[in-house]
Amino acid sequence: MRSWIRMSSTQVSAEHQEFHNFFKTIVQDLTVEYWDDPEIGDAISRLKEVLEYHTPGGKCIRGVTVLASFQELAGPELQTDEYIQRVLAVGWCIELLYAFFLMADDIMDHSETRRGKICWYKKDGIGLSAVNDACLIEACAYQILKKYCRGQPYYLKLLELFLESSYQMELGQVLDLTTTEPGRVDLEKFTETRCQAIVNHKVGVYSFYLPVAAALYLVGIDDEQVHRKTKTILLEMGEFHQIENDYLDCFGDPGGAGKFGSDIEENKCSWLVTEALKRATPEQRRILEENYGQNDVEKMQLVKQLYEELDLPSIFRQYEEESYQRLQTLISQHAHGLPKEIFLSLARKIYKRHI
Repeated sequence: MRSWIRMSSTQVSAEHQEFHNFFKTIVQDLTVEYWDDPEIGDAISRLKEVLEYHTPGGKCIRGVTVLASFQELAGPELQTDEYIQRVLAVGWCIELLYAFFLMADDIMDHSETRRGKICWYKKDGIGLSAVNDACLIEACAYQILKKYCRGQPYYLKLLELFLESSYQMELGQVLDLTTTEPGRVDLEKFTETRCQAIVNHKVGVYSFYLPVAAALYLVGIDDEQVHRKTKTILLEMGEFHQIENDYLDCFGDPGGAGKFGSDIEENKCSWLVTEALKRATPEQRRILEENYGQNDVEKMQLVKQLYEELDLPSIFRQYEEESYQRLQTLISQHAHGLPKEIFLSLARKIYKRHI
């Protein structure tokens, strides 16, 4: 298997540090004006608590990608402190929206932990009021977008991009939820086509196309053909990323991921179960029917044992190699006029992960 080149740790840490440092400014922008307001001061205090608990704890790949892509695309005339602040703000808008989706997803999935901490809704005194907290975080993304980009020629394009990406993400969530109904396992629904539809809508557009497209708009690239070709490349990357997540949910390190894998118990339409169904004998399918989607450790282990019998780890490694080759071809075909490093740097962050 190929040993793919990684970004230097210095470059990675510098990008992340610059991005993470700006979070304090985001919190201040959202809270300082109304902190002592007698009418909504308590709500602003709650907002600050939610922001600091839930938003900055992840890898922030989406937000950092906006900054990294901008730096690849922008000429020296745009590399000013004021413009970089705007780019950082747009990156944090994406992270705020992602925090909103994660908070809502945790409630719907009855998750216990997220990013190494107990889920917000599971904290004492929070409960389902977390639904409103999630909606508040979503609204914050558009507040920041307006503050930093209103009046800029690309503001409307960014606003439409954010709204369309959210719409696609939520369609993907509908597909996910209606395919994996609690307490009802229907393996007939677990098809490769449905799995891919969930991935493209729930992951590909939002996690990969959105941050790169935002950077394109920030430097004035709004040609529809360029965006269409960019999306083609990034949807391939998004599909691999989700399949990789499905694999790591079962075979990865839960401590490193910050969330214990639960796709089997939660009856998820994951890549692993769709691949298993394609290869299973009638007897093996019966094992899946009797044990998949059950909140039982022993049954989960039986499903995982079946995955190993079907050699799904080796099949994943083969898929990983083939996906990387397809990605290289797509970059060669569609990245004309754009720095290839935009796509290659993203690929280096997701291929060959262990957690």
